Amino acid sequence: MRRFKKQKGFTLIELMLVVIIIGVLATMAVVKFGGRAKEAKVQTAKGEIAGAYGTALQLFEIDCGKYPSTEEGLGALKSSSVKGWKGPYIKSKNFNDPWGSPYQYKYPGTHNTDDYDFYSFGPDGQEGGGDDITNWSDQ
Repeated sequence: MRRFKKQKGFTLIELMLVVIIIGVLATMAVVKFGGRAKEAKVQTAKGEIAGAYGTALQLFEIDCGKYPSTEEGLGALKSSSVKGWKGPYIKSKNFNDPWGSPYQYKYPGTHNTDDYDFYSFGPDGQEGGGDDITNWSDQ
């Protein structure tokens, strides 16, 4: 007479429970960390405004004796015929914020009358609304 050995392995119910538990954990992680993407983009924009672009504009001003005009815009950081230009001052391929909209630059500034205004319209892509990220206010 032949005996059957008890096979070792997982039953379908056990596998289904594991899949459900993984699904619940994944859902909790997405809910918990889902808002972090927006926060990360805001922090990136703040860092670029104060850091990378701010530094590039300062270096341009040191070398050329003035900030780029509104008409020259941020493109002057990559190429310019201004006397004293020693750039490029930034390697950015475009001048877009983390949401894909162009950064806004004005010199002389409206808010910083002795300096430049540099800002992003923020997540909504429109001026105002309280989500703009600027170089003239602490947000």
